[in-house]
Amino acid sequence: MQKINISNSVDSLFEELKDIKPSSTFVLTDTNTLKLCWPILQKGVNIPADHVITIPAGDDNKNLESLAYVWQQLSEKGATRKSLLINLGGGMVTDLGGFAASSFKRGIDYINVPTTLLGAVDAAVGGKTGINFNGLKNEIGVINPALSVLIYVGFFKTLSQENIFSGFAEMIKHGLISNPTVWKHICETNLDNIDYQALPKLLHESIHVKEEIVAVDPTEKGIRKALNFGHTIGHAFESHAIERGETKLHGYAVAWGMIAELYLSHKKCGFPKEPLYQAIQFIKENYGAFYITCKEYDRLYELMTHDKKNEEKDTILFTLLSNIGEVKINTIVEKQEIFESLDFYRDSVGI
Repeated sequence: MQKINISNSVDSLFEELKDIKPSSTFVLTDTNTLKLCWPILQKGVNIPADHVITIPAGDDNKNLESLAYVWQQLSEKGATRKSLLINLGGGMVTDLGGFAASSFKRGIDYINVPTTLLGAVDAAVGGKTGINFNGLKNEIGVINPALSVLIYVGFFKTLSQENIFSGFAEMIKHGLISNPTVWKHICETNLDNIDYQALPKLLHESIHVKEEIVAVDPTEKGIRKALNFGHTIGHAFESHAIERGETKLHGYAVAWGMIAELYLSHKKCGFPKEPLYQAIQFIKENYGAFYITCKEYDRLYELMTHDKKNEEKDTILFTLLSNIGEVKINTIVEKQEIFESLDFYRDSVGI
């Protein structure tokens, strides 16, 4: 299991880094974390300035060109198989940096220091790495866990409210797939007034849900697919937004996807109405809506056919729920049922 350190103090991160003795250390940032987060980390670590590798910010830069640039910089600056790469950033940086480290010289160690809430509870934990390719999210990559994940809650104070909400959507998912106690804590959270002193405990609870699942099924052959709840339709929303020239944060797309997939859970697996409407109300109040019409259903369906959970070309597999914490993976859902769930989504958010 990955070593996870969550703290309100940045000093604990520095102690963790001092315990590792690589031949050389490199830091991957994007243009945002270079300015906002690297100066904080720099105070506690002795890393040459030219060992900081910076790529453009934004998920559209999680691509082959950025990956090749990181490889090139590592090579030109003398990285060896005993070097260490610190990924300082959100999910884009930890996904791409983890893949760069996993493939450079057939694999070097890396540490994730997530600077976004989304990165902390999702991308940085569990070992999934990769890039977007050919217009599809995370199409190319490997599963290879970081040496450790170091989470400094202070970084989240630099985030916009939208980015906080985006990360919290994954915590909503963790609550739904875990147990009623975690779900209760999620529902009691006031997103308009985050308690940063209490946040580490909530983070630990949420990340532990993912850790336990990944420990049982690290390569996503079975129960790890539980973590995809909300993502089959959510990823389709996210990709379709890009096609329309819009930017929708990942967590928002997953939140909207969960509304549709909760409907499918109710229809196909008997998910109870009370938590169904409780979740929908929470999402509606905090995440607004992604505007779609029935004319876009066919394109959304086509995007879902590319989902990596699918095992056959013309069959779409969903992760659904029969209750809080009762997960049903590999559930086949027909095209008409998916369209019904999109109708339900539109009715629920009022479009």
